[in-house]
Amino acid sequence: MGSPTPVRAEEAVYLSLLRQPAHMFLTTPPKRLAFLGRPGDLFVVLLVNMLLTFITLGLYYPWAKARRLSWYYEHTELDGHPFHFHGTGNEMFKGFIKAIGLLLLIYGTYIVGVLMEEVKLVVIGVLVMFVGLLLFIPLIIHGSLRYRSSRSSWRGIHFGYRGQLKELYRICLRDGLLTLITVGIYGSWLTIHLRNYTVGHLRYGSTSFRYKGDGAAFFLLNLKGYLLTVFTLGIYGFWWQRDLFNYYVNNLSWEHPDGKRIQFRSTATGGGFFSLMLVNVLIVVFTLGIGFAWAEVRTMRFVLEHIALDGDADLNAVVQTEQEHKNAMADDLGDLLDIGVFI
Repeated sequence: MGSPTPVRAEEAVYLSLLRQPAHMFLTTPPKRLAFLGRPGDLFVVLLVNMLLTFITLGLYYPWAKARRLSWYYEHTELDGHPFHFHGTGNEMFKGFIKAIGLLLLIYGTYIVGVLMEEVKLVVIGVLVMFVGLLLFIPLIIHGSLRYRSSRSSWRGIHFGYRGQLKELYRICLRDGLLTLITVGIYGSWLTIHLRNYTVGHLRYGSTSFRYKGDGAAFFLLNLKGYLLTVFTLGIYGFWWQRDLFNYYVNNLSWEHPDGKRIQFRSTATGGGFFSLMLVNVLIVVFTLGIGFAWAEVRTMRFVLEHIALDGDADLNAVVQTEQEHKNAMADDLGDLLDIGVFI
């Protein structure tokens, strides 16, 4: 028999690759956030919600809110999997009625005093409103986070919030008093302390989140942004918005039980914010408000496209651990008082 045919170099490389373990070729797909909603669909959702809310004299509002949230969630994806909102109009309607009752209780004394033209009742009513609203703010934040997070899921696993109401009261009362004494200066510390605590007690199944903001750094960022915005006649405002966005995103991480983490990172630029906001204003103004849905979708896409997720944590290892909370009163009360919660 003759000698074996020599193997060419490229064939040798191919054969050596075949001998490698399979896991050598498996790469972790990028953990990308994306918003896939279409503005025309959002326009229909908002239009129907507005008409039904108007026809029902506001009673349809809880169902409108549930429908709107579901649309946003289902068109927001992470790694190709959409989020889901499980809250219902019925849940929110019960919370809506309770929230209205509490607001009537808070404003009742003031309204009666005005109608009866009693100065003492008006003064008492103002004090009741002030104290009542201060006491309700931590309750709204706590209740909204519990409800909204537990009714949110991704890949069948629910989010959750494990913060304590008494700790929120402690932060709000302490930092609120210091903010009042310092004529608003300490507000940056109040904002960051609340964000550190609330985000730090958010869960996704067996994983948790962490926020590492610093009040002094946040104050200096806002001071710089304010002064430069005034000095440049508003032009720096877009870069100020970029700095705020970067600060909120870059200090957020997703912690996993095995010690691994996913770090959030912003890729937004001042020029990007300038283009986004300028075009959005033109769309809304020249369409007399009809183009709001188009501006909203542009904003959602911009925000999610500029949030990168870095890390090698295994999202497939997450297991369900959180309980459901169906009391939507605090969430509805927050809407009525225009107190937003960042989820």
